[in-house]
Amino acid sequence: MDYIISTLENLMGQTAFMTMTLGNVAMIIVALIFLYLAIAKGFEPLLLTPIAFGMLLVNIYPDIMAEGGLLHYFYLLDEWSILPSLIFMGVGAMTDFGPLIANPMSFLLGAAAQFGIFAAYFGAIALGFNDKAAAAVSIIGGADGPTSIFLAG
Repeated sequence: MDYIISTLENLMGQTAFMTMTLGNVAMIIVALIFLYLAIAKGFEPLLLTPIAFGMLLVNIYPDIMAEGGLLHYFYLLDEWSILPSLIFMGVGAMTDFGPLIANPMSFLLGAAAQFGIFAAYFGAIALGFNDKAAAAVSIIGGADGPTSIFLAG
């Protein structure tokens, strides 16, 4: 019995419940509102659910962001621009393939957006912009998430 009590005390000591501030409580309430909106109301569930889950984890168990914690590795993947590209590709594939199958001619619109990015990039280079400025200009050439992230990076 003493082992169970000491384990529970250790668990409570590692969570933020012992040192919870008003800010933690407010962020937990915001996270619960986001979860409600995402799950019950269906407002952008692919974006709000992970955001709310991360908010809950960080405010309940702050050490999860520490070196070696689970969210620390997600932070590194985000810092290396791996996760944003995967998220944009996944959301884009989920939203774009349905209309594309229904209307295959819309493929031309997507191809034109890609062409616009690269045409604007090479056009900016031809006008004398450096690589970084040309990449920033080329983002205006088309509206595509992963390509824009790649070019801006």
